[in-house]
Amino acid sequence: MNPRWPGRHPGLWAAGGVLAAVAASFAYLGLDFRGLFGDGAARAMLKFAGEFTSPDLSVAFVRQTAWAALQTFAVSAVGTLLAMGLGILLALPASGRWGGAPAHAARFGLNVLRSVPELVWAALMVLAAGLGPMAGVLALALHTTGVLGRLFSETLQNAPPVPEQALRGGGAGRLVSFLYGTLPLVGGQWLAYGLYRWEMNIRMATVLGFVGGGGLGQMLYFHLSLFQHPQAATVLLAMCVLVFAVDGASTRLRRGLLPAHA
Repeated sequence: MNPRWPGRHPGLWAAGGVLAAVAASFAYLGLDFRGLFGDGAARAMLKFAGEFTSPDLSVAFVRQTAWAALQTFAVSAVGTLLAMGLGILLALPASGRWGGAPAHAARFGLNVLRSVPELVWAALMVLAAGLGPMAGVLALALHTTGVLGRLFSETLQNAPPVPEQALRGGGAGRLVSFLYGTLPLVGGQWLAYGLYRWEMNIRMATVLGFVGGGGLGQMLYFHLSLFQHPQAATVLLAMCVLVFAVDGASTRLRRGLLPAHA
């Protein structure tokens, strides 16, 4: 046997290391899945699921749920819109257009923003702005700014520089050259990124309600805390309808943009 054989297959060593780490994690955490498949657990889960089969469809509660869904929709839309604006402002220096020092500072700021999860931002914003949709908007905007700013800056770096350079060579100013030379090349991709993040934010906006971000999540947390399962089932149905509607609309819009930035 060739003594150098193990070194020629680093993928096998990596796979073995991953499997060993997974096995060690199970042993360290002491996970026991037998309780999930016992008779008592199965009956309890079936009973719990059965309590959600009769949602509260009274006019008053449906109206309240629809208002919360509208609030969740608004939180996701405003948070994403703010993030797109802030992301563009930070993407310009992060792409290196203004020199090395501003690029490093902007990239550091974007890394910090997206390294903090939305739930953590929401908890901090609740302390700063109080309970309600404002905290949810700020949490989504801060985290999404970090994500979109990184994507926007990479798009700028990959954009062909010739159109902007030609305008600059013809005497156009820096701003005019960017608006007419580079922005048409990256604008469609930026909008597609923003729509995709909106799809994700509509889901996250429902979760932020559990920490006081308002909307359907806060309503669901309230009714689950009181074991009001019919009302909780109605809220869950509203969440599904809202997510499916936004996903469908965003997907159609992004497909319509494909010819513009293919």
